[in-house]
Amino acid sequence: MLQENSNYIVNNKNIKLQQVVSIPISLFKSMQGKYFVGQTEILRVGNGLSAWAGLVNPRNSGVNLYANVFTISNFSDDYLTAEIWLNTNLPEKGIVSHKVSPTNTALRPLPKNKVDIRFVKSTTMLPENGVNVYERIVPPNTTLVGEEDGKFIEPPGGNYVIVIKSSASKLDKVIVAFGWWEKSIY
Repeated sequence: MLQENSNYIVNNKNIKLQQVVSIPISLFKSMQGKYFVGQTEILRVGNGLSAWAGLVNPRNSGVNLYANVFTISNFSDDYLTAEIWLNTNLPEKGIVSHKVSPTNTALRPLPKNKVDIRFVKSTTMLPENGVNVYERIVPPNTTLVGEEDGKFIEPPGGNYVIVIKSSASKLDKVIVAFGWWEKSIY
């Protein structure tokens, strides 16, 4: 007969102990070289301008994107609004961030991300397609952390985008960061 507790599985017939280890999915994916982190450059919002930042899965990537975590650092004295959108029309002129790294830097060669962080520093353009799944308020001089645990899964051609807005008459500074993993679809 097998007995189970949180750390061991015991087989009473043979008296063999087997330790069971539970690790977070982000650590597991990092160990495999499939977890990545990165951030945008400084974005500027306010005075009628918003900014966009997102995880964009190219059509030919061959991977599904699992959005795990985002952070929004508000370097202003104003409250900001962050809209989270799925599969929206991120502007074509979005800049690809080069501030991206695998979290497991012990692997050689270093794993290369297929999903991009893209951003638009300031724009009057608002999303026309996709779904605004929720919004968050970002307090002044604060970093807001949203842990999604990989539940937002975007196929090739999909995206997970945050649109930042401010009602301030001056421009506010913001940086957005993401953590995600990638899984081959083949």
